[in-house]
Amino acid sequence: MPPVSLPGGTWQLGDLTVTRFGYGAMQLAGPWVMGPPADRDAALAVLRDVVDLGITHIDTADAYGPHVTNQLIREALHPYPESLHIATKVGATRDQQGGWPPARDPESLRRFVHENLEHLGLEALDLVNLRLGNAQGPLAGSLAEPYGTLVELQQRGLIRHLGVSNATPEQVAEAQVIAPLVCVQNLYNLAHRQDDELIDVLAEQGIAYVPFFPLGGFAPLQSAALSAVADRLGATPMSVALAWLLQRSPNILLIPGTSSVAHLHENVAGAGLRLSDEDRAELDKIGR
Repeated sequence: MPPVSLPGGTWQLGDLTVTRFGYGAMQLAGPWVMGPPADRDAALAVLRDVVDLGITHIDTADAYGPHVTNQLIREALHPYPESLHIATKVGATRDQQGGWPPARDPESLRRFVHENLEHLGLEALDLVNLRLGNAQGPLAGSLAEPYGTLVELQQRGLIRHLGVSNATPEQVAEAQVIAPLVCVQNLYNLAHRQDDELIDVLAEQGIAYVPFFPLGGFAPLQSAALSAVADRLGATPMSVALAWLLQRSPNILLIPGTSSVAHLHENVAGAGLRLSDEDRAELDKIGR
């Protein structure tokens, strides 16, 4: 199947050209991102279809499963197309209760990077995001030690580019003093607009912003205004939410996740929906 025309075009992550419409692999693991998928063949099919569609940006983490999504990615796609770039995250692990306890000491970060390399079958990772804060959101505090550890691994050739995730604006600024970063990955969607100013600052600097939970997370976005715009356009609320993100700022990269080939195609088509100035003005009021 020839690649389709993906919405949003491309973006430069350092020297990596990626499609602004990407794919997030979190949902390929089992319930609550623990254990294997219910349908392994379906999970592999989604990953292969991601590449067939021309998507060149996959977001993952070895904590998903744990290890499950990275092993699926390797099984489905290795050896990887030259155009495909995989971003991963380090800085948190999993406990027996399905929690995400932070793990940002140097020894843990070095182990996580090597585990990502092993499970993905790579000699160097295209992009590693340092996950900060906790499951409730960003927390104030210096990132100098953990970010410095990743810089050391980058200097050894194990990481090409760096980013931060679940970070405060102050932590983003601190990271930039230590070493360049190419993206920030934070919670952001129509209903969670706390990073509006940060997105605009990063856009001026040519740095990507990658919203996680672009459709609301484990509970989908619910908004009367969103539903009204969707009804007027004959589209689904989720399509409108994705389209709004792509049109919000040129530096926003999407990584919606799904374990369904059909849903993947729906997401791609939905993100290409064109919103009028009136639509955007109505939607802009949701998170403010």
